[in-house]
Amino acid sequence: MEDTKTAPRTTRARNRRGEGGRLRDEIITAAMELLEESGDERTVTLRSIARRIGISAPSIYPHFPDQPAIMLAVVRQAFEELDRQLRTAGAHVGDDPRQRLHAVCHAYLDFARNHPERYRTMFGGLWMPTLGDTLTEKDLTTLGSASLRLLAETLDDCAAAGVADSTDPPSDAIALWLGLHGLAHQRAVTRVFPWPNDIAERLITALAHLRD
Repeated sequence: MEDTKTAPRTTRARNRRGEGGRLRDEIITAAMELLEESGDERTVTLRSIARRIGISAPSIYPHFPDQPAIMLAVVRQAFEELDRQLRTAGAHVGDDPRQRLHAVCHAYLDFARNHPERYRTMFGGLWMPTLGDTLTEKDLTTLGSASLRLLAETLDDCAAAGVADSTDPPSDAIALWLGLHGLAHQRAVTRVFPWPNDIAERLITALAHLRD
């Protein structure tokens, strides 16, 4: 029986010369959709992607050498989206560094809650990459660096304004991210738990060394 989740939407028109970038974007989008629909990386294959967008599987090779390369592109795009949402949240609250830090942290938690499958993939819950011909150590260590840098910069602003006692914002930003990630993960996997209403504020205040 045909798998309706991976069936092609329509017969895809062939790209005109110079439009190869559009097909690359469609491949990434299809992979993201398959992943979020199934919650299983194994459903993201060259064949399922090709079927989804109405092309032959070999048409993918000029853009991606294999499935891990496609997954890396998916994860990169997810981190770029996360970074955009964090920056937008921080920009909307004005110049107060404490409010900006809280806005950025809550935007992080909102992203994890609103995109659970995507979030788990970003941090290895669904995607377990291995180094090889198409994935390098640099590919993996740079994932999320922009968002972490934003968190450190925002925390540094709090320290400069005298609302935080952090003496090492880059290291404290890592500790704060680990706390946010832990909270996001536990909220996702714990069906019933009496979370305090202010648990996020408590966590942010403690790990960012914010003053009362």
